[in-house]
Amino acid sequence: MERIYNFSAGPAVLPQEVLAQAQDEMLNWQGCGMSVMEMSHRGKEFMGILDTAEHDLRELLAIPAHYKVLFLQGGATLQFAQIPMNLLGGRSADYLVTGSWSEKAYKEAKRIGEARCAGSTEADHYARWFKAGEVALDPNAAYLHVCTNETIHGVEVFDDCASLGASVPLVADMSSHILSRPMDISRYGLIYAGAQKNIGPAGLVIVIVREDLLGRASPRTPSLLDYAVQAEHGSMLNTPPTYAIYMAGLVFKWLRRQGGLAAMEKTNIEKAKALYNAIDASGGFFRNPVEASARSRMNVPFTLADAKLDDTFLAEAKSRGLLQLKGHKSVGGMRASIYNAMPLEGVKALAAFMQEFEKKHG
Repeated sequence: MERIYNFSAGPAVLPQEVLAQAQDEMLNWQGCGMSVMEMSHRGKEFMGILDTAEHDLRELLAIPAHYKVLFLQGGATLQFAQIPMNLLGGRSADYLVTGSWSEKAYKEAKRIGEARCAGSTEADHYARWFKAGEVALDPNAAYLHVCTNETIHGVEVFDDCASLGASVPLVADMSSHILSRPMDISRYGLIYAGAQKNIGPAGLVIVIVREDLLGRASPRTPSLLDYAVQAEHGSMLNTPPTYAIYMAGLVFKWLRRQGGLAAMEKTNIEKAKALYNAIDASGGFFRNPVEASARSRMNVPFTLADAKLDDTFLAEAKSRGLLQLKGHKSVGGMRASIYNAMPLEGVKALAAFMQEFEKKHG
């Protein structure tokens, strides 16, 4: 069976080259006689895999030496609680609400301690980033939380949040666009990202945290959720998600072979342009609700002018090998997630199909 073009928001498409390598190494990793899934997480083979993965991630993102890289479990959603457990320190935190995921993070933080909404675009259906004067920050906040790419609503921040002018540590959920372009890690106190979009299979979350933010956890924080404890044990306080880390390491190697994040950004710009052009040139047959300056390169939601055609669109797309295009249940319509591993050919195939569908049904 030929592989389809998978536009799922996550778990998402992985590089075929990476999957082929994992297949080749499934039963016998580099001659050791066993699968990575069978290795002791404290054996020299897996420790080498972990060390190499961290090294390659640091190289790709140019992570400064005074940041710790943690390979944890629980997905990005667990971080909604783990972050305030570790960073609030009896104070309040600011949250910017720009879509479903930042809203969930804000609500979870309020279950842990004091959190306030410093700005929201809900009134505009989460279809844009903030304008000047719309954000009211607390200069004494423990941190400011942002989601730099909203997977469901398709809103992305491109200036590394410099426009916010925050004087407190920035905490960023980068789950759906990490590794899609170069980013200035030094602007952030903590970055977290679930793996199942641009990193690897589900089951892993990566946390990049500045060292001065460690050791602030509430005394009631379980050891397993304490960043300082995890950093002290090299993400090995308990058995980590070994196979997911191995797969992430293969993806990091693949990204380096592609030319790194600058090269990936160039390709991602081309992919996003091809898809948005197909939407904008349709004369309203297809519509993207996001303000042009905040359109995500990774997650492209769109609607058909006639919602009665939705099922027909999905069925015909499937017959062309274009799958997982149904929008999130909370917003409806369609969504194409075009992460790093989605080839340009896949996006061009989708754009061509959309043009044909418009001519046939418009």
